[in-house]
Amino acid sequence: MDRVGRIKLGSQGLEVSAQGLGCMGMSAFYGPPKPEKDMIALIHHAINCGITHLDTSDIYGPFTNEILLGKALKGVREKVELATKFGIRGIVDGRMDVCGDPAYVRASCEASLKRLDVDCIDLYYQHRIDTKIPIEVTMGELKKLVEEGKIKYIGLSEASASTIRRAHAVHPITALQLEWSLWAREVEKDIIPTCRELGIGIVAYSPLGRGFFSSGPKVVENFTENDFRRNLPRFQPENLEHNKSVFDRVNEIATRKGCTPSQLALAWVHHQGSDVCPIPGTTKIENLNQNIGALSVKLTPEEMAELESLASSDAIRGEGYITTELTWRVSETPDLSTWNA
Repeated sequence: MDRVGRIKLGSQGLEVSAQGLGCMGMSAFYGPPKPEKDMIALIHHAINCGITHLDTSDIYGPFTNEILLGKALKGVREKVELATKFGIRGIVDGRMDVCGDPAYVRASCEASLKRLDVDCIDLYYQHRIDTKIPIEVTMGELKKLVEEGKIKYIGLSEASASTIRRAHAVHPITALQLEWSLWAREVEKDIIPTCRELGIGIVAYSPLGRGFFSSGPKVVENFTENDFRRNLPRFQPENLEHNKSVFDRVNEIATRKGCTPSQLALAWVHHQGSDVCPIPGTTKIENLNQNIGALSVKLTPEEMAELESLASSDAIRGEGYITTELTWRVSETPDLSTWNA
C-alpha cells in the first residue's frame, strides 16, 4: 500500500498527513468503547501507513480517548501531529455547556497534556465557541500557552467567519475544523473563503456523513442503543428513505469508477484543495486501508459537478448535525467593551 503523503496545514508551518484519523469513535458516541488493545494496534497501523495527524478531544469519553492516545503514542510521539480540543464541559439540560474562560483554557490544556502524557500538543482547538466570552479573551490565553511551549499551533472548531477573523487578529489560527462532506456543504459559502483568505488550513470531520456514505441506509442497522447518531434527523426513517436515493447514485458512480462509495465521497473532499485534510474516523483496520485508497481516486471536473448536483442541500432531507445543535453556533461573540472580568 502507498504511504499517505504530506500537506501544509495553514500558513504557520504545520505539516500533517494528507489524511488524518479521527479517534472519537474508538471511545465514545458511536456505541460502547472499543477494546484498547485493538485501537492501539489500529493507531500504530495508521502511523505505519503515513497517517500521522491524529485527532481527539477531552470530551471524548470524556477523557478516555486522550488516555488511549497517550498509551498508543509511547515510543512514537515524534512521528505524529497530535490534535486535541477543549471547550465542551458537558451536556446540561440537553444543551452543550461551553467554556472559553482563560482559567478554564489553561486548566484544560494542563489536564490534556497529563492524559496524553506529552510535553506539548501540536494543534490545540477551541472545540466550540463560548459566546459569553469575547473570542479575544480566550485567544489571549491560548497565545500564552504557545509562548510557554505547551501548544504549538492554535485551531478553532465550528466558528463563524467573523469569529475566525477576530481570533486570527490576536494570534494566527492554523486550522479550522468543521463538518464538510457531500451532504454537509453549508461551510462553502462564508467559512471556507474566509479561511483561504487568511491562510488557515481546513480539517474536515465526518467526511463520510457519519457512515452514511460507507453503507447507506444500512448503517443504522449497526447503531447500538447509545450511539448518538440514532437521534440525528438525517438518520430518522422518514428522512433516511429519501436520502437512500442519494447514496444509490453515489454508489452507481463509484461502481463506474471501480471504487467504493466511501472512497468516492472521501475523494470528493480531498479534491476540494491541498489545504484540506479530512479526518475520517474508524475502528477497523480494513476501513482505514479503504480510506487511504480514496487518495488514489481521481475525479474530473465533470464528475465533481455530478456528485455535487446529486447531493445538493435540497436533495438531502433532515437537518444537518450543526443545524440541529445550533446552541453553540452563534455568529458573534460579545464585544470586549462588555467584558468585565
